[in-house]
Amino acid sequence: MTDSHRQRPRILVTRPEEDASATAEVLIARGYDPIAAPLLDIEELDEPEPDLDGVQALLATSANGIRTFAHRSAYRQIPVFAVGDATAREARRLGFARVSSADGDVGTLADLVLDRCRRDGGDLLHVAGSRVAGDLGGILEREGYGYRRVVLYRMRVATALPATACAALADDSLDGVLVYSPRTAATFAELAIRFGFDAACAKVHAFCLSTAVAKKIAVLDWRGIHVAERPEQNALLDCLDSVLFATSKG
Repeated sequence: MTDSHRQRPRILVTRPEEDASATAEVLIARGYDPIAAPLLDIEELDEPEPDLDGVQALLATSANGIRTFAHRSAYRQIPVFAVGDATAREARRLGFARVSSADGDVGTLADLVLDRCRRDGGDLLHVAGSRVAGDLGGILEREGYGYRRVVLYRMRVATALPATACAALADDSLDGVLVYSPRTAATFAELAIRFGFDAACAKVHAFCLSTAVAKKIAVLDWRGIHVAERPEQNALLDCLDSVLFATSKG
């Protein structure tokens, strides 16, 4: 870290704008100086209200999925099974009362559903975007569950690095970059190379939610690439603390 900002490490948050704002608040409380630099933008699709007839529960693999569902339906009594704590918190904030968190990934979410839901209890409705990670539907269908996926949004990819990111990379004031998805990681790497900021990354730490994210970001030469112990934001921020606050004391 540079001497000018040792007390509050500067962290680039690459999440979509609404999620980036929430993450920034958490970072400030933990002693960081966050910089929002969304690389993906959420475009809600003009689709009718999802049909809940015969549905026993919603499956949410992202906060965006449950958020866009809530924009289309006022129904909040249905159980929600969320992939992680951040998605579960968003569901509760939106008024869903029966929310369970898998605290992990698609595999742990499938395990949670298999443990809590009956095969003959009705379909499981996956509220999601146009692209999903993993094979949640395949796992559940092989176990005899009815599964449906409703596409409520798509992600638009940035065609240039946000000005906030360019400025922080150009003046060597950045300590770390938080990267939550393989698609975001690939986008950041492509744009950094295209616009000549790849060399600047050698002075910055990359903090990745999973090994899949780390693989995509590793095409750049970083000061360090660090992966959360679990694919969940609290684990990612604990990783951030362990690296940057240890560095500041060194």
